[in-house]
Amino acid sequence: MTKAIRVYETGGADVMKLQDVEVGEPGPGEARIRHSYIAVNFADIYFRIGRYPLELPNGLGTDAVGVVEAIGPGVTDINVGDRVGYLVGPQGAYSQARVMPANVLIPLPDGVTDRTAASLVMKGMTTQYLFRQVYPLKGGETILYHAAAGGVGLIACQWARAIGVTMIGTVSTDEKAEIAKANGCAHTIVTSREDIARRVREITDGKGVPVVYDSVGKETLEASLDSLQVRGTMVSNGTASGPVIFDTGRLATKGSIWFTRPAMRHYIEPRSHMLDMARELFDHVLAGRIVSEPRQSFALADAAEAHRALEGRRTIGSTVLVP
Repeated sequence: MTKAIRVYETGGADVMKLQDVEVGEPGPGEARIRHSYIAVNFADIYFRIGRYPLELPNGLGTDAVGVVEAIGPGVTDINVGDRVGYLVGPQGAYSQARVMPANVLIPLPDGVTDRTAASLVMKGMTTQYLFRQVYPLKGGETILYHAAAGGVGLIACQWARAIGVTMIGTVSTDEKAEIAKANGCAHTIVTSREDIARRVREITDGKGVPVVYDSVGKETLEASLDSLQVRGTMVSNGTASGPVIFDTGRLATKGSIWFTRPAMRHYIEPRSHMLDMARELFDHVLAGRIVSEPRQSFALADAAEAHRALEGRRTIGSTVLVP
């Protein structure tokens, strides 16, 4: 039998139960993966509490790395023994092994360990689509990025530095500010004692920024809008502090602001495009421009504690479960 986290109701971290499950053979177009590391993302919390729809009972998690144990009929570009990662597909990554659609699996290159990849697959691909597709950065821009010391944030710091972008990053503590700066964030704003929009205007000589990437949501919405240039772009890529609800007419009064709420699934298809995105990410990693390792590790059985740490903002960088 295989150990896996199951959820029978939405709610607090305690709704996650570690149980024995049966993992069958892969069917047509499928592969069975033995996990080595499982990434913990804030989106997992959204599914657990019911902010994102989750058909119950169900597993949890969509982001993991491991080795292919078996493949089903019709699978041609994934082989038994391949090291792979994935970031989309059905819920259920919080498990020792599982069967997955083969077309969502991303081969891991030599030179990138499973542990490194566990901090990169979802978070690095998120940075790729935010910086290269949602609002394509060309270099030379000054941007505002919230939660700069988070799992995606530290990769974003390095990616911005690699392409010549000046990143202003918000953080909650001085410790996190130092870590963000060490990873390439040009300016940090400690939100517990600094006014975000005022500091952005000071840093940019009153001009504001052309784009804000805001994964915090409710708590930072006003500051994000007030930090933008006229006709700037507000990228709402998360709602960690609560959903964003406002009168869209205010986009006009704030300067004809463009507002987008992107989702990964709309930026990674077809498969060939997803693999190109991964190739760009891993090229940065193999060249040493992006360095990422999990900063917190929990046993699969301690998934609830991992969620509590993430919700309580007690984490820096990425967090993984070890099955």
